[in-house]
This record gives sequence, structure tokens and C-alpha cells, in this order.
Amino acid sequence: MEQLVAAGTQFMREVNAAAILRRLRAESSMSVSALAKAVGLSRQAVTRSLNALTDEGLVEFGSLDRDSSRAGRPAQLVRFRAEAGHVLGVSISPQDLRVAVADLCGTVIAADAVQFGARPGAEQVLGTLLTTVASVLRAAGPTTLWYASIGTPGIVDPAAGIIKLLPTMPGLTGDVLLRRLKETLGCPIYLDNDVKLATQGERWRDAEQREDSLVMLHWGERVGAGIVLNGELYRGTSNDAGDVGFLDLFTERTAPVESRHPHGLGPFEDRVGGEEIVRQAAAAAGRAGDAEFLSRIEAAGERAFETVLDAVVAGTPAALEAIDVVARRFAKGIAVIRALLDPRLVVIGGPMARCGETLLAALRRHLEDELLDQPLLEISTLQEDAVVHGALLHSLDEVERTRFGLVRTGRHEGR
Repeated sequence: MEQLVAAGTQFMREVNAAAILRRLRAESSMSVSALAKAVGLSRQAVTRSLNALTDEGLVEFGSLDRDSSRAGRPAQLVRFRAEAGHVLGVSISPQDLRVAVADLCGTVIAADAVQFGARPGAEQVLGTLLTTVASVLRAAGPTTLWYASIGTPGIVDPAAGIIKLLPTMPGLTGDVLLRRLKETLGCPIYLDNDVKLATQGERWRDAEQREDSLVMLHWGERVGAGIVLNGELYRGTSNDAGDVGFLDLFTERTAPVESRHPHGLGPFEDRVGGEEIVRQAAAAAGRAGDAEFLSRIEAAGERAFETVLDAVVAGTPAALEAIDVVARRFAKGIAVIRALLDPRLVVIGGPMARCGETLLAALRRHLEDELLDQPLLEISTLQEDAVVHGALLHSLDEVERTRFGLVRTGRHEGR
């Protein structure tokens, strides 16, 4: 995208300042002359904008550039003050809570993750959230919080700031999250679906996954997808495009939905999600006579899924057998996505990403007989941290839009 600059009038000066800020944020420091050349403005126009930005605390003049080979007096360097403000990113799931604070360049300066021991109630989630946010902000040191973004499972209405449907944590539906956080943060807060944010976070942080056509599949207890078409995140009419957990590829309608799919699981995630993986692993352990693994699964209780994933990584045969069974089913979902969207890349994220190449090999094997050429498959680089990084990205985008007046260009393209 061409750099947007202008000259004359107050509005044009603001546009110039936005162009200067964007350039400075991409560099550790620059001389005024180099900055003027980079943005295509006169040195005088750049100096005027820099003085205004200095008054706002966003820019500071530093030392002289004594390493320059240029003849004459060394140029004075100027830098963007990334520490002038901070943004907050939060990821909430039935398994854990992740919180991070970043400066205005996106550098994470404090973070924490808290595991939930069992299916948490709303008050437990809210209490842990407020405590963890306060702890992370303290760890970050003196901070001025400019924006916060939160990712949760379920169907979310970002415009209204409400969760419309969240079967695994029904006590969080409505606007309770925003109401409770607004009481303590004192900054704008944004709420969105976790997989949507995870997709944006993955593209931002991983240069290898900045494809203009990709689907990110968050695979754990539940299954959802983030869809990128022509470089843009596709949300659908109700912001729930990609709810592939509700695909009905296997189930015959012989019983009420509630009895066939407990905890509000969709038909697809009922056959490939965490609970089914635990069931398959326990059954495989029983057939193999692996009493030790079976006892570990039973003793793990609510953390049985994590126990099975650990066993996959360790190469336990019964766990590998379970993964192969669900991979065969999951491959059918990928084939449907391929037939409808034909993405170049499918990224596997969420808890199942821990299985790495073992999981990818099983999926590729079960896709071999599909008539259509299948997309490339990769494991998420950020894995379970993708949501919180996507939340940070959204916060930074909103700071750019509302505070800096910068045109939204999809920051995954330039970082």
C-alpha cells in the first residue's frame, strides 16, 4: 500500500503525522532527513509533525547519529515512544485463561496463564480474570492502558459486546464480561470470538502463514475455524462463519439433539473433540491391556484430555490409535472445507496442535483418497497463545485507528 501523505491544512498535517508514526514504529530510530525521504515529505513538514508528536508524548528526539558516514554535523535521531501506552489481550476458554500486556509496537512485556481445574463457573472465571489482569498489569510496571481485547469461544456479537451462545460456559453469555472489566480497566474493551482472533494473531506473528487464502482450525474440546479469503477475515452474516463443530457428517437423527450432543457440542466436535479423543484412548488402552495408561486417564478427571495429548507426544500406542481414529473423521471436515473454499493452507491450532507432525501425518494419510487436491496442512506456530496475540493485534489496530488516525491496512502484512 502506498504511504499516505499530504501537505497544508490541519487535516493534512494530521495525515502527515500518521504517516510519520507508521514509519517510525517500523524502525528503532531514524534521522529527520532519513524520515523525510522515507515518507516523501520536506524536512520542514516532518519537523513540524515531530514537534507536535513530541508534545503528545509519542515521539522523542535522542542522541546524534555518530555512526553515520555522512560528512558534516551528525544528524539527530528520533524514535517512536512505544512505552507511551499499552494494550491488553485476553483469551478465555473452559481450560484456561491467558493474559498479556504489550507496548505500542506489539512487544509483550508481561503475560500469565492460569489453568482451570474443572469446568469453571461464571464467578470463578470472572474472579480469576480480574485477579490475573491485575497481576499482569503490576508485572508490566507503570502502564497506561489504551485498549483491551478479549477472545472467548462461542458465538459473539462484537458490535454489541455480548456473547450470544457459549454452551461450555453459559454463565458468561450476555455482557457480563464487559461490564465487570469496565469497572476496573478504564479503557475501551472489545469482545470477539476466540478463533477469529487466533487467526489474525497467527498471521501477524508468523511470516510463513500470511497467506491470502487460509483456514485456521482450532481443535480441542470444541472445533471452530477462522477463514481468510482474499487477505481478509471472513465473518459471515452473524459473525459465526467457520463454526464447523456444527457440521453433521456422521450422525443419524435417531435421538434429540440434547441427548446426542451433551454440553452443547455440535455433531462434528462430538465425534472429533476432546471428550471423544479421551473415550477412544481409553477404549484403545483397554483393548491393548495397557492398565497403566488407562488408570492415568481415569485418575486425571477433568484433565484427561491433556493426559491423552501428553501420551500422544510420548508415543503411547493407545493414544496414537485414538488420534488416528479421530484424524480419519476430522479429515472429512477438511475435505468439506476444501470443496467449499479451496484454501491454499489449513492451519491446525488449539490444544491438538501439541500433537505436531504425528497429527499432520495422520490427517494427510486420510486425505490421500479424496478426489480433489487438498490444501497444505501446517501446525500453528503460536498454538494455544494464538488467541491472546490476536487480541493484542486488535487492540493495536484500534489504537492506530482511534489515537493515531492511521488507515487500517492489515498489520499482518507489515510486521
